Amino acid sequence: MNKINVAIEESWKNLLFNEFQSDYFNKLKEFLVEEKKLYKIYPPGNKIFAAFEHTPFDDVKVVILGQDPYHGEKQANGLCFSVSDGIKQPPSLVNIFKEIESDLGLKMSDSGNLEKWAKQGVLLLNATLTVRANQAGSHQNKGWELFTDNVIRTLSENKKELVFILWGSYAQAKAKIIDVSKHHILKSVHPSPLSVYRGFFGCKHFSKTNEILKSLGKEPINWQL
Repeated sequence: MNKINVAIEESWKNLLFNEFQSDYFNKLKEFLVEEKKLYKIYPPGNKIFAAFEHTPFDDVKVVILGQDPYHGEKQANGLCFSVSDGIKQPPSLVNIFKEIESDLGLKMSDSGNLEKWAKQGVLLLNATLTVRANQAGSHQNKGWELFTDNVIRTLSENKKELVFILWGSYAQAKAKIIDVSKHHILKSVHPSPLSVYRGFFGCKHFSKTNEILKSLGKEPINWQL
């Protein structure tokens, strides 16, 4: 693990111990070490597991699933759909903020950094945790999906009454590894400009999530940034 300069929060480290010892994860580490010799990789090594650092296992209330990290310079910060402070918001994130404003009447800040959500129990998990600079999807099918699918299974099996937010067909396919008898699933098309008008705008997932949390006696998420 040290070779690719990553860290993971203690509760997750214990739960996912077997993953880190597995053959597929060792091959993934070897792949990343070689990639770093030849290419720029995003996010930076110390942010690869940022979603887990900001949202310990016991704190998870909501899970938002993304696909790939952003592949532009300084964009990816280890949280799906999020960018670091001072970085222009990508179109999908702009559309997420538009829906929040429509749904809840909250005007978003200029920052696209979603750490505030993560610290309230929103696990912002990409299926693939790294990407080669300027090459979308370049680290798919290298082992990350096995890892993150097992993260989803671990959450599904060991927690109850989570809200899983699945945007787009890729995320929705993960529903098959979630126990729907124990958890709540909200689905819509992806917030990408290509699909946003086919059902993302007006999905009201942010107010619906908070209604579910309140019905369970849990603190709702403050979506305001």
